[in-house]
Amino acid sequence: MLSAISKNRESKKHTNARNTRPFKLILVNDLIAWIHRYYIDPIIYDTSYNPIDTATWAIILGLAILGLMRLFRRWELKMDERLIVYTLPFILAGSSLRVIEDAELVSPPWKYLLITPLIFFLVFLITATCLLLTRKILGKEFYRGYAAIGLAWTALDLAALFAVGFRNAWVIAAVLLLGSTFTVGILFLRHALPWLQFLDDRLNLMIIYAHLLDASSTYLGVDWFAYYEKHVVPTFLIDLTGTAAIMFPLKLLILLPVLSMIDRSLEDPSLCNLTKLTLITLGLAPAVRNTLRLALGV
Repeated sequence: MLSAISKNRESKKHTNARNTRPFKLILVNDLIAWIHRYYIDPIIYDTSYNPIDTATWAIILGLAILGLMRLFRRWELKMDERLIVYTLPFILAGSSLRVIEDAELVSPPWKYLLITPLIFFLVFLITATCLLLTRKILGKEFYRGYAAIGLAWTALDLAALFAVGFRNAWVIAAVLLLGSTFTVGILFLRHALPWLQFLDDRLNLMIIYAHLLDASSTYLGVDWFAYYEKHVVPTFLIDLTGTAAIMFPLKLLILLPVLSMIDRSLEDPSLCNLTKLTLITLGLAPAVRNTLRLALGV
């Protein structure tokens, strides 16, 4: 009887194991399908963002800022206005590199590295490496050498794009005109509204200008060229209002209170400036990419 009971228990154990395997397999397959749907497919097919990957990349961005602060302390670097200005060429380089993928000048699997958000990590690693190397080689006066690398990189990207040919070169002037006009309007508004005094800070004004250029490129792309917006909230508001012109008030409604809060709450100058560099990048990078893409007609 003992052996019989043991056999039955052994048989039951094997049966349960067989029943458990398909269940675990289903869970794994569902997880893989979920990852593909919300993370991998939007990169491979370069489709719209969704709430899940948007939240994920936002969290990663926040963690990256904190990690970068630690690196700056280790490298004995100070994130000041000068370093921000000399980093701008790398933003231009990364944006124009993204357009190289739009123009289909790179084939899979390498093209996936040039699609958001992977390109952000790629450009970050290249920029950080150039910053560290020039700092070690050139010492404290590394700024010009650092910026020169970014400018050379941008020039190479633009040379590749010029080889493709610009079909709508007027778009570049149109985006600059629209963004500049709205920025000048904000400056006039600043003189009328004392609470906008934080716009006297040049970095804050640079952030506003970068995002108004982004709004201008989005407006032209959606309303004039029948492109579509990829991000979740702007897409909802554009569909709701029927025009991408909503991007102009949307940018200001978000940025003005955010910039005021940053200046009042972030006491660490390096953290404050790094946050502002991030905001500049989030506006200028898509503005340059959208403008070049529209100008190329791709």
